[in-house]
Amino acid sequence: MTELLEPSAIGRDDVRRDGAAKVAGTAPYAFEVPVDQPVHCHLVQSAIALGRCTRVGTVEAESLDGVLRVLTPFTAERLADTDDAELAVLQGCEIPFRGRVLGLVVAETSEIARHAAELVEVDYDSETADVTLSADRDDLYKPDKVNPSFPTDSAEGDVDAALRDAEVTVEQTYTTAMYHNNPLEPHTTTALWDGETLTLWDSTQGVHPTRKTIAKVFGLSPERIRVISPYVGGGFGSKGTVHANVVLATLAARALPGRPVRLALTRQQMFALAGYRTPTIQRMRLGAGRDGRLQALRLDVVEQTSRIKEFAEQTAMPARMMYAAPNRSTTHRLAALDVPVPSWMRAPGECPGMFGPEVAMDELATELGLDPVERRVRNEPERDPDSGNPFSSRNLVECLRTGAANFGWADRDPRPGIRRDGAWLVGTGVAASVYPAKRMPGSTATVRFEDGHHVVEIGAADIGTGTWTVLPQIAADALGVPAARVEVRIGDTDLPPATVAGGSTGVASWGSAVVEAARAFRAKYGPDPDDGDEAQGDTPENPDEEHYAMYAFGAQFAEARVNADTGELRVARLHGTFAAGRIVNPRTARSQLLGGMTMGLSMALHETSVVDPRFGHVVNHDFAEYHIAANADVADLRADWLDEHDPHLNPMGAKGVGEIGIVGTAAAVANAVFHATGVRVRDLPITLDKLLPALP
Repeated sequence: MTELLEPSAIGRDDVRRDGAAKVAGTAPYAFEVPVDQPVHCHLVQSAIALGRCTRVGTVEAESLDGVLRVLTPFTAERLADTDDAELAVLQGCEIPFRGRVLGLVVAETSEIARHAAELVEVDYDSETADVTLSADRDDLYKPDKVNPSFPTDSAEGDVDAALRDAEVTVEQTYTTAMYHNNPLEPHTTTALWDGETLTLWDSTQGVHPTRKTIAKVFGLSPERIRVISPYVGGGFGSKGTVHANVVLATLAARALPGRPVRLALTRQQMFALAGYRTPTIQRMRLGAGRDGRLQALRLDVVEQTSRIKEFAEQTAMPARMMYAAPNRSTTHRLAALDVPVPSWMRAPGECPGMFGPEVAMDELATELGLDPVERRVRNEPERDPDSGNPFSSRNLVECLRTGAANFGWADRDPRPGIRRDGAWLVGTGVAASVYPAKRMPGSTATVRFEDGHHVVEIGAADIGTGTWTVLPQIAADALGVPAARVEVRIGDTDLPPATVAGGSTGVASWGSAVVEAARAFRAKYGPDPDDGDEAQGDTPENPDEEHYAMYAFGAQFAEARVNADTGELRVARLHGTFAAGRIVNPRTARSQLLGGMTMGLSMALHETSVVDPRFGHVVNHDFAEYHIAANADVADLRADWLDEHDPHLNPMGAKGVGEIGIVGTAAAVANAVFHATGVRVRDLPITLDKLLPALP
């Protein structure tokens, strides 16, 4: 390997390269790209949850000045591929959920488009919809797999016998709510069809995957489609896969060749069309000896999917590997309902799937009279209980110990409902977190020397995570040059292919390709290249992935304060300590960890999408009623990490940090609330109506 000319750029606290443009408002997002004479779209959506539309009346809308087209199931272009029922919009009259798109108005202004959409008349043949999830339904079924390709169930040992013989058991049911991704930038697209080629400026977590999907749906060769997305205002999984809005924008553009078409989902529309996290019902059973060591673990999960497209969240997956127990079983069962299609949301599986187990671990610690930190330490496995492989690195115990020391855990009185500060009951809680440390194959990077500096090109996405900043650091480290002499170009299908920004795999996947390209460049051209010199590299295979279990770990600590008179809940402190490999950039990593913990705080205190069982829609479908955490919800928010070395991961030694922060947070808050009040809330969110009747 070529000797470095500069100190390592990895690990530097470099300022975000895109920060100034975003703060100044000059970073162009998908809806804001400068195009000539853009037109605007607005959707017509179903007002029923199940049935058919028998008529879509467009005469009054089409007569409005400024209206250019009204597309309906009777007039829209036929798609080349309708296998994905979520994307088969305006292709038929069936209505599988409330909010299904039945019309698309294209007009000279957004105001005219919205007005015209209100004038469209729809007649229905309606049926009774089923939108309510419960664990006692007689039509629950076992999916073939859970996201993305894990076994639906798992079993080892004799769980029932071990539970019968256990000295102490906990058997409880825990629920998490339906959650909707609400990035600050909604799902937006600007589309231009010139008769031969399609250009999409899209708010997406992956330009190349988006191009592949749209090419299939419209029967176009990928070379005729260009997707551009240099800046994305948050995604959290909802922009990791194509939803109906991109297909609709493309339909509108193809109906008006030569005119750029803008489509932005409203906040309300996102609750029906942009995916969501399924609610879960988790029946958790733990059996242990008096020494606190687990003898049996069983987790049975019930969740929902849409009738038209299955998505099975892998909620029980973390329970399969987190703690040592000789007898373990997990199951997933689905209810197919007349609801929109669920999809990815930050830390799918691990986020909801750690709530039940981590609260149950706290309940078992209380039953045994053990410290919750020590309770977890005693069940530390030597190998991955699920695969049997050794861990590439596992520093959960150190996260627990270090986090406890930083939080002041040692001073904690273990008795619940004892500590008071005036009218406030005060308690502390802990939960562990985990997230897989993976990388995806399929990314390619190019390194080129231009005008005295190195240019890195890769079609990666920056959804606010810091890609603009960390990829130059990774390239500079491999090239042996200052990061200031490295430019990066991302977010365009004209650049080499890149995988989606999801699963906390972005930097690991793209960075590995960048390192390969940079090393090839140095080996070929040395430290003094000429203009035009170029090398390319792909994300290499990692044989260690077959032989090691690779995860990031963490421990969250929370201090909760509950007003004894009103039930008002405040989180005074929320601290996280993580083991996530080598940190490429402390500034962007801390931002991601704090962001994840903030979403976990929202999950604990506020977030729930309330479905009206009569009409099948989410009634609190805006920021006025769908509450998310704000600065006032936590006084002291802190994220730290260990200096972890893992030689088996990737050339950077990095693990993803975008998702692990959310994983254990809600359970830590729930455990803190119990310690403060003695009231165990097992159904999220923790609202005062669940606390007040049971307060001492």
